[in-house]
Amino acid sequence: MARRTLLSGLPAVTALALTGCMGGAPRRRQIRIATGSRTAVYFAVGTALAGIVEQELPETDAVAMVTAASAENVQLIVDNEAEIGFTQADILVTGATPDPRIAALARVYDDLLHLVVRDEGPIRTLDHLRGRRVSIGARGSGTVVTVRRVLDVAKLTGRLSAVELNLDDSLKALALGEIDAFFFSGGIPVSGIKQLAGKRIVDLSNTVTDMRKRWSDVYVVRDVPVSAYQLPPVSTVAVPNFLVVPRQMDDDLAFDLARMLLERRDVLARAHPAAENLDIRSAVATLPVPLHPGAAEYFKSVKP
Repeated sequence: MARRTLLSGLPAVTALALTGCMGGAPRRRQIRIATGSRTAVYFAVGTALAGIVEQELPETDAVAMVTAASAENVQLIVDNEAEIGFTQADILVTGATPDPRIAALARVYDDLLHLVVRDEGPIRTLDHLRGRRVSIGARGSGTVVTVRRVLDVAKLTGRLSAVELNLDDSLKALALGEIDAFFFSGGIPVSGIKQLAGKRIVDLSNTVTDMRKRWSDVYVVRDVPVSAYQLPPVSTVAVPNFLVVPRQMDDDLAFDLARMLLERRDVLARAHPAAENLDIRSAVATLPVPLHPGAAEYFKSVKP
């Protein structure tokens, strides 16, 4: 199939943005990519994707935005304040029909929920969080949503002192002894967690069965291998994450963005190894969030 021309069929407002008005200088299109913390996976992969977009699409500026992550990213897409956003699947599909204003560009990899504690401390199981001061993730993040569900099935809601810190602040607070533990959901390895000295990661796998029953079958058990953090292996809650875009995004742009994800996967994987998991078979597995028609057309054109 011949590659479609990016400018063909653009809506009038987009065409105007590209060509300028009243004969003025052309305006450069902007692609804003809503990511997460600077030390987490979304930002690493999003920054690499921004570089690819600028290389491949003419008259286009792309930027990776630091955000609270999933929930905020979805809202930014809905509010037309971002063109691409990373998000956990449970933010999109649990408890309601997917927002018709949102479409998936691709499924990219799985986020693993980390419960990080000090190795010399007393916390060895999830239940040991009772009475402790714990960061449950930044407000507006997917981490907060998943953690509240973990605490619910573990009957720990209201049984600990919860604070809402982003990853960077959680790392600092744990190192200073200001908190006893923190949660963070991300693709492995998370660089900030990898660099943290004297840590332990707590197994969370016994919560997954109840989470699937109560909320969604997007939750699965995944292993955190020794190679990720040079720590004893544990298992935890995992949830797929998607790249999402506005449903009204031009089909040609969505086609090209999906193409870049697969054709330039090596660049994304150099930014973070989680992107190595991106392939056509997994990329199209976004239900019940529908693929954007432009992305679907691309994947159909390269289907093995």
